[in-house]
Amino acid sequence: MTREPYYVQSLERGLAVIRAFDAEHRELTLSEVARLCGLTRAAARRFLLTLTDLGYVRSDGRLFSLTPRVLELGYAFLGGLTLPEAAEPHMEHLVAEVRESCSLSVLDGDDIVYVSRVPTSRIMRVAINVGTRFPAYATSMGRVLLAALPGPELEAYLARAKLEPLTDRTVCSPGELRAELDRVRESGHSIVDQELEEGLRAIAAPIRDRSGATTGALNVSVHAARATVDTIRERLLPPLLAATTAIENDLRIAAPGRTRA
Repeated sequence: MTREPYYVQSLERGLAVIRAFDAEHRELTLSEVARLCGLTRAAARRFLLTLTDLGYVRSDGRLFSLTPRVLELGYAFLGGLTLPEAAEPHMEHLVAEVRESCSLSVLDGDDIVYVSRVPTSRIMRVAINVGTRFPAYATSMGRVLLAALPGPELEAYLARAKLEPLTDRTVCSPGELRAELDRVRESGHSIVDQELEEGLRAIAAPIRDRSGATTGALNVSVHAARATVDTIRERLLPPLLAATTAIENDLRIAAPGRTRA
């Protein structure tokens, strides 16, 4: 393979030595590292000893293994992640698993704003893109975000929000919405059944930052003809919660203040 003039082959080989260690190869001999990386024993020894001096590798004299310091290499990346960047790979995995569209939103005033979306097919008449806004009261993600508001903020929202019927199923009473938000807060998720649009059901769960505050919401939407509410809860809730947990784990590693949308 032809390399560009700037290419530093020694860096490539040093990274290859680090990647040689994995779940199946937690400890390796010098000869094993050389074989796995396609290096001579002399070259492998130089890389291992250099990494040992830098604190990334330890040795008992025969076996080599990585030290926790290698995590710094990942922290440098994760520390700069925004919420959508942290969520996107987990959203893609979720969509591949459940074969339904997935969206991420934050609360902006009385609306939710989509900050990331991984679609499978368009099931709504209204096109959804990053930046799309919907009223929070009629959406699964909106209810998750509203349920996380402090009491005074929620009461102020309920007092001013115009709860208009978007379908004949939309909850339009402040009292009924307050009761629904109580259920969402208790269960940790929200299911909205054709309240935003006929034929659309969705389930959402919160994403919390390092402090435990709800910073966003993740949902999976499905055409009503393909899944009942019970099916959504049984089939989609577990992988949805697994995805939000994975996102939260990445956000906990990220530096404080960097989980912006």
